[in-house]
Amino acid sequence: MQKETTAPDTVVALRNVEKAAKNLKGVIYKTPLMKNLWLSQTYGADIYLKREDLQIVRSYKIRGAYNKISSLTSAEREKEIVCSSAGNHAQGVAYACQLLGIKGYIFMPAQTPAQKVNKVRLFGKDMVEVVLTGATYDDTFKAAKEFCDERGSAFIPPFDDLAIVEGQATVGLEIFKEADFGIDYLFMPIGGGGLASGVSSVFKQLSPQTKLIGVQPMGAPSMYNSIKEKKRQRLETIDSFVDGAAVMCPGELTFEICRELLDEVVLVPEGQICEDILKMYNEEGVVLEPAGTLSISALKSFSEEIKGKHVVCVISGSNNDITRMEDIKERAMQHQGLKHYFMVTFNQKPGALRTFVNRVLHPEDDIIHFQYIKKNNKEKGPVFIGVEVKRPHDVENIKLRMLEEGFAYEYLNGKQDFLNMFV
Repeated sequence: MQKETTAPDTVVALRNVEKAAKNLKGVIYKTPLMKNLWLSQTYGADIYLKREDLQIVRSYKIRGAYNKISSLTSAEREKEIVCSSAGNHAQGVAYACQLLGIKGYIFMPAQTPAQKVNKVRLFGKDMVEVVLTGATYDDTFKAAKEFCDERGSAFIPPFDDLAIVEGQATVGLEIFKEADFGIDYLFMPIGGGGLASGVSSVFKQLSPQTKLIGVQPMGAPSMYNSIKEKKRQRLETIDSFVDGAAVMCPGELTFEICRELLDEVVLVPEGQICEDILKMYNEEGVVLEPAGTLSISALKSFSEEIKGKHVVCVISGSNNDITRMEDIKERAMQHQGLKHYFMVTFNQKPGALRTFVNRVLHPEDDIIHFQYIKKNNKEKGPVFIGVEVKRPHDVENIKLRMLEEGFAYEYLNGKQDFLNMFV
């Protein structure tokens, strides 16, 4: 989606970003800006990665969290702080609390994986208390705000706050100062918009010729929709797979900045993100979380534009639970057109399965899932079948042969909620 060209009205002042950078000195790692040879060769461009996945809490979130919390008054610190988060923001806040000696209460959804909860406790040590409550993030946020209001504590938002944005903007300042070349394209992930707001503010002032591209997952296009409609849009439903960017509604401040400064916001399919997570691991030995891969995944749709250009992708984090890898591989193979799922109507008589295997499937096709319960009082019954093929176009031949052999079917790829019950 291309944004109309307007004169920028930058909200984040460079002097405040420089101040935040000084405030963060000795607290964060100055993460490297690294040329990636494999991506550069793949796209015929000079592609550099800003490696915030190597940050001290494995994401950039510590920048905004520490900048915000350290700006609190003595009175605010005495009343302690509160935040709600299911991931990286919680870790950033926890670590800031430990460094600053401020008591914090971290509200997380009740079903948050133990690995994430343990990380928050590790970074916060005895300065934080984790409160597990709520079936959804919205429930958790509501509980955190109520707790915060009762105590008169300071609430530390994940993105919609000027001090947070100024902290995240230091990512852009580091990129600009380290790059000894003109940056033609800068890709950055967007959830609520804190990172994109800060980085784009820096570059509009220091490198106005750089094209600033925000990237969101297709299943959570809150900023994309909001900019398109020229006002904040709250999503009714959301695919939470890219959890670090799965935000129902962008912030008021961050929406205004992103609408004003970004040249474009693009969406990438979750399957493409999964494919790139696996490629970065297999080809480069780099472990990324889904949100951390967004900027790399956007390169595919810009492959012609960026040829011969200098490109920077912000890699925002690496907090990926290894137990998700099977799901990531599954989504990647569906996106590549190599795994396909059907609900097929079988005649409940001997030989039906043999006919399907011998006449519908090719010898190279592999049944990876088969679920069927015979009901003797029915002439026909539904069978859930998963098939892995060697080439994406092979599925069209399977569909054709099913019709020729009299097998009615429903194609299930793309119906992720339904597939989650079976796969």
